[in-house]
Parts: sequence; structure tokens; C-alpha cells
Amino acid sequence: MADSRDPRGAPLPHRFGDSRLPPLRHLGRWGRLPPVWAEGRSALEYARLRRDPIFSGQGVPPGGGRTLLLVPGFLVGDSSLHVMRDWLIRCGYRAELPGIALNLRYSEIVLRPLAARLLTLAAWAGRGKVTLIGHSRGGLLAKVLADRHPQLVEAVVCLGSPLNDPYDIHPLSMAGVRLAHAYNLLRYARGAKIETPFLRDLEAPPRVPLFSLFSRSDGIVHWEACLRPDAECLEVGGSHLGLGVNQEVYRTIAALLVPSAGPPPEPPSAAG
Repeated sequence: MADSRDPRGAPLPHRFGDSRLPPLRHLGRWGRLPPVWAEGRSALEYARLRRDPIFSGQGVPPGGGRTLLLVPGFLVGDSSLHVMRDWLIRCGYRAELPGIALNLRYSEIVLRPLAARLLTLAAWAGRGKVTLIGHSRGGLLAKVLADRHPQLVEAVVCLGSPLNDPYDIHPLSMAGVRLAHAYNLLRYARGAKIETPFLRDLEAPPRVPLFSLFSRSDGIVHWEACLRPDAECLEVGGSHLGLGVNQEVYRTIAALLVPSAGPPPEPPSAAG
């Protein structure tokens, strides 16, 4: 999506038209994805993480109480990021989850409580800003949330998020998207065009630093969809489902958070 311009910078037509929504005939893309059953190796990735010294926080600069908000991916909830949240807390960060039980609703609807949560965390952080970490669809939500509230967000870190094309995914995942749409249509009596503002904001240049971690062995999202020229794209190894418990991901996140490490800023004095 983000590279929808010709070499001279002129806009190119979006492949799904002005609505930016895929037609029913779009079934996802098999492409050269690794076999989806290989996503089961996420359990092995978690076992390796538990044995790695980084899991206990060794070698990780202290977070100094800086505030982070973690956003889960499609069809999962906060529990999918409990391991990462607990690790960040051990490292000295104030890591919070948004209270999502199942990430299924329209993006525009999910963003409402996310924005409220961000405002609360920003108030706790005082003059500091909040760093957002999102897995898969959670990274898409985090990117748009940050762009709508750039004064509150320091940076966005996305894990296996198709920032460049949210529909360049495995056909099984696309089937899940269709089922989610049917659920939302019945619940809210609104069609998928409600997502058009979200998709346009996703396509727009980021207003805060944006980091995209991707894996070429991702069996759910085509890794190329995680690349965009206005983000810093960093390759890791592992499955899509295991990105939240991947030792290489944890090392990369620790390095990205280093500029934010240290004690939070002092609040202004009453005389100030």
C-alpha cells in the first residue's frame, strides 16, 4: 500500500480501487509461503526463549518505568502477549495490555477503546510518551492509532504486520477475515466500507518512527507485505504465531527500546 506511487511520486490506482477493500473474489495468496502447519513450531520457539538468558532480562538495559502498550493480533486477545508483557515488566518497563479478549471487530471500532487506553497511559507517563508494540493485525492498529495521536506516541514496533498490504495473507487467514466481516455485518449492521478511513490512514506516511519486524519463514503473512519504504524493516527468523515468544524478536525489541531506557522525566514543578 505505502509504495502505491510511480517513480516520479505520482499516485497509482490502488489494486482494490478507491474503497481499498478486496472484492469477494480475492482469496488471499498462496505464493511461496512456508507450509501453514510449520506454524506449530511456535511451541519450540517458546521453549528456546525460556532457556535464553534474555528471558530473565540479562543484558537488557533497564526500562526505567517507561510505558508500553501491547496490541494483540487477529482472532486472539491479550493472553497471546502475556509472556512478552511479563518480560518487559521484568526489564523495568511499565508494559500494559489493552483489554482485548478477541481481536475480531472492525478496526475503527477496536480503535475507540484503544485510543482511550492510550490516553490513560499517556496521562500516567506524564511528559513521557507511550511506545506501541503490535503483533500482526495489532501492528496495523498500532500504526493508525499512533498517527491519529502522534503527540502521545514515541514509536511503533510491528511484529509480522502486513503494513504494506493487509490482505496479502494466507488464504486460511483470508477466510477468517471473511468470517469476521460476516460477524461484524450482523452485529453492527454496517458494511466493510467502515474500514476505508482506517485503510487510508494505514497507507499514509507514519507520523512517528515505525519499525517492522518480519520473517521470511512466516506462514501466515507474506513477508514482503511487511516491507514499506517509510518504515525501518528488520528481519528475524521464526514463525508468525511465535513472534511473541521469539528470542530474536526479544533481542531486537530490547535494542529498539534502548533510546527510551532510563528514568522517566521529572514532572514540571509547581513554580514551572
